[in-house]
Amino acid sequence: MRKIAFVFGSLAAAGAGTHLVVYLYRWQWQRALLSGVLLVVIEVLLLGLVMLGRLTRIEGRLRDSDRRQRELAARQEDVLARLRGAPEPEPGGARFRWLEEPAERTYVFVPVLMVTGVVLSGLAWVVQRIASVTARPAERRLAGRLAVLAAPDPASHDYLHDDLHDDLEDLPSLNAGHSRGRTARVAAVGVVGLTLLGSLVVGLADLTQTRKEAANESAATSVLVQVDLRGTDMTAERRSLAAQQIWEGCRDSTSVPLRHAVLGDLGDGVFAGVVRPALTDHDQLRLRGCLEDATLERANLTVVGIGDADADGD
Repeated sequence: MRKIAFVFGSLAAAGAGTHLVVYLYRWQWQRALLSGVLLVVIEVLLLGLVMLGRLTRIEGRLRDSDRRQRELAARQEDVLARLRGAPEPEPGGARFRWLEEPAERTYVFVPVLMVTGVVLSGLAWVVQRIASVTARPAERRLAGRLAVLAAPDPASHDYLHDDLHDDLEDLPSLNAGHSRGRTARVAAVGVVGLTLLGSLVVGLADLTQTRKEAANESAATSVLVQVDLRGTDMTAERRSLAAQQIWEGCRDSTSVPLRHAVLGDLGDGVFAGVVRPALTDHDQLRLRGCLEDATLERANLTVVGIGDADADGD
C-alpha cells in the first residue's frame, strides 16, 4: 500500500511541477501559486512516506536485535547453570571396594585415614570458598564463550533462517560488490537529477526573464476577449463592469504601463481592447496571462485573440 501511494504521489508531484512551469511561462501567477502549494503538499507527503518506511525498517531491526540478545543471554545463563551445577555420578560403582567388605575386619590405618580426611576436607573447603569468590567472573566469561555452542531454544527455531540470512548479509565480503554498485547508481542518479534541476532553473529563468526587446513598429495591439459570468442575475451591465475591472487590473502587468488602452463592448460578452503603442511579443504574453488568470468572483475571461493592428485597420 505504501508503494502504491508513493507511485501516485510521484505522478501527482510530476503533474503539479509541470503545471507550475507552464503557468510561470504563461505569467499566470494565481494558478502558479496553487500548483506550487500543491507541489509542496505532495512533497511533504512523499517525505512522510519515506520517513515512515525508514522508521519501520529501523524498528524491525531493533526488534530482531533485542530478540537475538535475549536468546544469547538465555544460552549464556543455561551454560552458566550447567557449569555451576553438581556433576553427574560416574558409572562403575564405588572407588574403594575395601569399604564394602564385612565390618568384622578392622584395619590399623582407618583412624589415620579418617583424621587425614577431616584435615583434607577442611583444606578443600577453604580452597573451594576462595575459588568460588575468585572464579565467578571467569565462569561468566566462559559461559559467554560457550553460549554460541549451546543448542538454541526450540521455541525460536522459526527464526533460525532469518538469523542466518541476517548474518550472511552482514558479511562485508559478500556485500562489497553490491555496495559499490549501489553507490555508483546513486551517484549517477544524483548527477542526472542535479543536471535536470539546473537545466529547469536556467530554462525557467530564461523564459520568465524581463528583458529589453525591440520596439514594435505596428501602430497598436488589439485584444479580443470573451467574458463569462456564473449566475442567473448577470446582466450585460454586470458583464461589462467585470470586463472593465479585469482590464484595468491588468494594465500594469506589462513592462510598459498601458496608458492609452481602451476596451469596447462588441456584444454577447465579447470585448475588444486597443493598446497604443503596440506591445512586444513578451508583453503580449504577459497581458494574456494576466487577463486569463484574473480572480474576479464569478467571472472568467478568455483571450480569443491578440495581435498587431496597423493604422489603416484602426
